[in-house]
Amino acid sequence: MVRDQIIKRGISNPLVIRAMEKVPRHMFVSEGSIHRAYDDTPLPIGCDQTISQPYIVAYMTQALRLVGGEKVLEIGTGSGYQAAVLAEIAREVYTVERIEKLAKQAEKNLSSLGYKNVHVRVGDGTLGLEEFSPYDAIIVTAGGPKIPDPLIKQLKVGGSLVMPVGEYRYGQTLVRITKGVNNKINREELVDVLFVPLIGEQGWKR
Repeated sequence: MVRDQIIKRGISNPLVIRAMEKVPRHMFVSEGSIHRAYDDTPLPIGCDQTISQPYIVAYMTQALRLVGGEKVLEIGTGSGYQAAVLAEIAREVYTVERIEKLAKQAEKNLSSLGYKNVHVRVGDGTLGLEEFSPYDAIIVTAGGPKIPDPLIKQLKVGGSLVMPVGEYRYGQTLVRITKGVNNKINREELVDVLFVPLIGEQGWKR
């Protein structure tokens, strides 16, 4: 998977490659999808949610420009796979999931693999997680109509935020913003993607 789907497609950050090699993706998919765990595709994980395609997980992680030891906020825990990849690089990962059933399963998945630096919370991810802010990096694994203002506020100066943004519920552009001095925001559009909708006060309505 790492050689053919990730390295050959341009992922070059050694920290990301090492993390993708280490995290067992089959531990984060549903029992009925284990035989496809390392395929180049997203997979359903229940509750109308998906685990992202391995390449996209690697691409978004690389886009955060982590160097190791950061405090990262993830919005959209899902089954916990992206959080595990981040935890191999970052010092602490805080991850917010709106669906309690998924959050509990993610906690179980992460605990079974010994991750002690991932903290799962249930709530509206579009509001971020202010009590532990600011964050060195923020990653959003669902597509919204805009980048929620609370997330921009909770991003540290010099930090990067990566999120799928689009005016339609399905079909987005992956955007990276970097927060500069005086809260100046630099915005880059990276690649077209397809994510489940970001539901919440600052996202799409249910």
